[in-house]
Amino acid sequence: MERLRQDDPSHIGPYAILARLDADSAERTVPERRYLGRTPDGRRTVLVCVPRVGADPSRWAIEAEGARRLSVPRFLGIAEVGGTAGFPWYAAPYTPALPLPAVLAAYGGPLPEDTVRRLGAALAEGLTAAHAQGVTHAGLSPASVLVTAGGPLLACFGAVRAAAPDGVRRTGLPGLDPGCLAVEQAVGGRPEPLGDVFALGAVLAYASTGHTVPEQSELPPGLRRLVGSCLSSDPAVRPQSARDVLRALVSPGAAPAAAQEAYPAAGTVLDHAAPPLPGRVVAALAAQSAALLAAELPSAQQPFTSAQKVH
Repeated sequence: MERLRQDDPSHIGPYAILARLDADSAERTVPERRYLGRTPDGRRTVLVCVPRVGADPSRWAIEAEGARRLSVPRFLGIAEVGGTAGFPWYAAPYTPALPLPAVLAAYGGPLPEDTVRRLGAALAEGLTAAHAQGVTHAGLSPASVLVTAGGPLLACFGAVRAAAPDGVRRTGLPGLDPGCLAVEQAVGGRPEPLGDVFALGAVLAYASTGHTVPEQSELPPGLRRLVGSCLSSDPAVRPQSARDVLRALVSPGAAPAAAQEAYPAAGTVLDHAAPPLPGRVVAALAAQSAALLAAELPSAQQPFTSAQKVH
């Protein structure tokens, strides 16, 4: 949670804007501008998002509307879409959440392997459900993973599709971490489930090392084979589904016996409890919630400027 800048809006739709979700240092790899807002009566707080400066608002709005219509576990639930053709926005109910880069900043570095496995299993579970519905996320990256006390949520749906239409080379697109873009998508191919698998491998690499393109030696030994295969430039070498990644993450010795027994019925280690988070991350979530509760609504003319960093 970051204080607003002079170029940030004080209001978006019916919401007064209190703070930015993302740090300036992360802005380069976030495909949309994300804010924390509140209704004028103070009763509802939301995460409200708008396109990046320079983005095509019409393509972004199409993906926002597509996300609103989805009902997929672990995908951020969009409550409403609004705005104009030139300035669309969407809003989701607020729950204390940190983008994955902020989680690593709060923790002080890469996360423990067990935490990475549990977070990764939750993301793989969501992608498995989406792919079963014929839906590709096409925007998975560290910035799109919002970590809450109840587990991670996937945001930034369709960022690859919004950034460029099929057939247009996507390397170096603003707001997209190039390390999360599969080769076949970077050259303009249609986003497919195996592209999501590649991006999931990049997110696991980031959570384990602090960057999306690691050397094998940097990865925890227990994740080297899985992450390496996910990040293969050849789609045929990758795990052939998000369910295969889920199975590898929830493997004997890495999950409680009860979770292993539940897996054949499509259960995971996260079905009955939220993944435990390091104490420093829990403290950062609590600090964000406290700062937001204490925030005062800005006037219609003056952007809010007193929100402080909490991680």
